[in-house]
Amino acid sequence: MRIAVTIFLTDETITPTRLARELEQRGFAGLYLPEHTHIPVERTTPYPAGGDLPPEYCRTLDPFVALGQAAAVTERLGLGTGITLVAQHDPIDLAKQIATLDHLSGGRFTLGLGYGWNVEEAADHGVEWRTRRELVRDRMALMRALWSQEPAAYEGEFGSVRASHAHPKPVQKPRGPVVGPRTLVGGAAGPKLFSHISEYADGWLPIGGRGLSESLPRLRDAWSDAGRDPSALQVVPYAVAPTPGKLAHYADLGIEETVVQLPPAGEAEVLRVLDAYGEYV
Repeated sequence: MRIAVTIFLTDETITPTRLARELEQRGFAGLYLPEHTHIPVERTTPYPAGGDLPPEYCRTLDPFVALGQAAAVTERLGLGTGITLVAQHDPIDLAKQIATLDHLSGGRFTLGLGYGWNVEEAADHGVEWRTRRELVRDRMALMRALWSQEPAAYEGEFGSVRASHAHPKPVQKPRGPVVGPRTLVGGAAGPKLFSHISEYADGWLPIGGRGLSESLPRLRDAWSDAGRDPSALQVVPYAVAPTPGKLAHYADLGIEETVVQLPPAGEAEVLRVLDAYGEYV
C-alpha cells in the first residue's frame, strides 16, 4: 500500500520544501494539503470534530503555492489537495492553476475536492450554502471543458465559458467521463456524494476512513450503475491515524493508498513522526 501524508502547513510549521524532500527520500507516496482562505472571527458554524477550532485552520498556506514549491524540489512525490474548496474559486482561474501545477510536476497532481463545512467562509465567497454541491458539480464541468483537447464551450446553471484555447493541459488523458488530473471527492457517505463521484471523479477521499466496510459496497453499486469500470474506482482514506491493523483492514478492502495525518508542527516534531511512520512505508 502506498502511504502519503497530509499536514496543515502554516507560517509556523516545517516548510513545504523541507518536508517534500524528506518525504521523497523516505519513500512516502505523496503530500496532500488542505485549504482555507480565511476563518471569519464571527463564526457560528461548529468545528466538525467538536470543541474549539485548532489554530492552524486560521494560518494555512495556499496549497497551490506550497505544492508548487514541493514540486520544484522533488521528482517522484505525488502532490495533492485535501481538499480544494472548488465553490470558493473562480473556475477559469482554478482550471489554469491546476493544469499549470500538473504540467510543471509532470502529471503528479491529484485534485482532492470537497464542499466545505464553514458556512461563514463560503458566504464571504458568495456561496449559497444549500446549493454548494450543485455549484461544485457545475464548476467541475466548466473546468473539464477548458481541459479538453479541443476547444469546448460550457453553459451551466452557475457559470459558462466560451470555446477557448486554454493551455497547458493536464497530463493525464481522459478516462471515461473524467477529464483532467486524478480527481478524488471528499465528503460523508451518501447517495448524492456517490452519484457525483461516479459522474466526474476517479474516486473517494473519505476523511478518517471509518465505516468503509459498510459504505464501499454502496459506492461500488453507484459506480457500476453509472457505467464506470469497476477496476478504475479509487478509494483513498484521508487524514488517518495509522495502525498496523487499520492499514491491514484497508488492504483487505482493496485500498491501494492511504493518507496519514502529520501534526501541524515545526521541523523537529514532524520528522519524529515521519520516523515513527517509517514502518508503514
